[in-house]
Amino acid sequence: MRLVAAEEMKALDRMAIQDVGIPGSVLMENAARGATWIFLDHFAPHQGAQIFILCGRGNNGGDGYVMARYLHEAGMSVKVMVLAPLGQIAGDALLNLNIIQKIGLQIYEAPDWETWSVFRHEIASSEYLIDGILGTGLNAPVKGYYRQAIEDMNGLDKSVMAIDIPSGLNADSGQIMGVAVRAKLTVTFGFPKVGQVIFPGAGLVGRLVRIDIGIPSTTTEKLPARYHMTEPENFSGLFQTEGEDIHKGNRGHLLILAGSPGKTGAAALTALGALRAGAGLVTIGIAKSLNPILEEKTTEAMTYPLPETRSGTLALDSERLIRELMVGKTALAIGPGLSTQVETVALVRRIVADCPLPMVIDADGLNAISGEKGVLVPCGERTVLTPHPGEMGRLAAQDTAAVQSDRLGTVARFVLERRCWLVLKGARTLIAGPNNPIYVNPTGNKALASGGSGDVLTGFISGLLARGWPIAKAVLAGVYVHGLAADLLEEKMGKAGILAHELAAIFPSLAHSLSMENWPLNTGPPHVDFYHPL
Repeated sequence: MRLVAAEEMKALDRMAIQDVGIPGSVLMENAARGATWIFLDHFAPHQGAQIFILCGRGNNGGDGYVMARYLHEAGMSVKVMVLAPLGQIAGDALLNLNIIQKIGLQIYEAPDWETWSVFRHEIASSEYLIDGILGTGLNAPVKGYYRQAIEDMNGLDKSVMAIDIPSGLNADSGQIMGVAVRAKLTVTFGFPKVGQVIFPGAGLVGRLVRIDIGIPSTTTEKLPARYHMTEPENFSGLFQTEGEDIHKGNRGHLLILAGSPGKTGAAALTALGALRAGAGLVTIGIAKSLNPILEEKTTEAMTYPLPETRSGTLALDSERLIRELMVGKTALAIGPGLSTQVETVALVRRIVADCPLPMVIDADGLNAISGEKGVLVPCGERTVLTPHPGEMGRLAAQDTAAVQSDRLGTVARFVLERRCWLVLKGARTLIAGPNNPIYVNPTGNKALASGGSGDVLTGFISGLLARGWPIAKAVLAGVYVHGLAADLLEEKMGKAGILAHELAAIFPSLAHSLSMENWPLNTGPPHVDFYHPL
């Protein structure tokens, strides 16, 4: 599903108006009519329900005026408050303000906090609030009167619908610009805004519904898509492409370099994730003193003992054997539980620098290459990095807070510079690759906040790569199914206490379901509803 930034949506509106000749008032009418129908369907208000519509000076307010007209015709008791002098309203918004004035709707002019306070009891006594104060173009903190008004709205604990976007939310970054409306329903126009589906914005929109406002597809196709939300259609076809004469040799052979004293579980879970992804064969390269432990832990995966350091981690002397092991393998996973021992770090850098295989680098593999900008250059486009925010900070030479405050920007800049694939983990994981849009993954929840879940993800992605999947589809599928497993287990077991190996256990059934034409969408992740009013 395509997502847009504020400027992209503005450009699409402008192209529809100027190039195609669709009047802005028509787009506004389509948007507000659809928003009204969604409001009525979602809240199912009784006849005569009291609805207060709060409007700013721009086109969001204009949408509110059109909604007021439709809600009035539907039998609702509607009042409109304009949080600006009426003389500042212009364009299509003014056109629709004049219409509701002529049909006799009650309109309050409240350009300051003192006037708001006079009418506050009427706002408080309403059953529903509709937020049309600020639109998607907001790029500075909300201050003064608007801040007071939004804080007051949130304090009333009403059922709130936001027009296009909750006021105070940044449409591009998902950040709260000082303060933002908390909505139970957001009806957005044209395409969902990327800031509505990443956190913290995703936590403020409530149910998100997209309205088709009539911009022609020929117009939208002229503007390249920069953002998408991952959907099963992006990869599901590859789960059903194998013939009946398949054997383990046709499903690839993954090499895993992982584990150290106290962290053999990381290697075992990576192998489990890869096998559950359908890899035909998996071999774990492990420090020789740990090999007996891995032979006990892993039944289906093979192990290979390698030279080790005095601390029991992979030694630099193992490089020759590792390169021999790569022969005949179809992918590499490196990093989970490897340690940051100096010699092991040097080994990782040498292996990664000229690895001939598609590879996934995670955990201590990421720590090893942090600060080494040139190490990924030769093989970047066939490499997947899977950092959590702290690891991302080390890779990008910035602190974790800076990463989290600008996740999209961090991902875009890093991929442009390093030319690799990147999976920035966290709530609404971001996925990006060279010359590709940034994908927002909608699956996953707090159940993934447990040790080993990242190792399973590394295994699942690398297992798909080993099977020969294109790197983009392997990454999208791996992250999506990993999160979907958590979503389904959460329904049965709750948000805490789910173990990493339990995620892997249901991968095959999920892959099978996703390969079906009519897979059970009702058991899937949160999604954006779509409404076509025509």
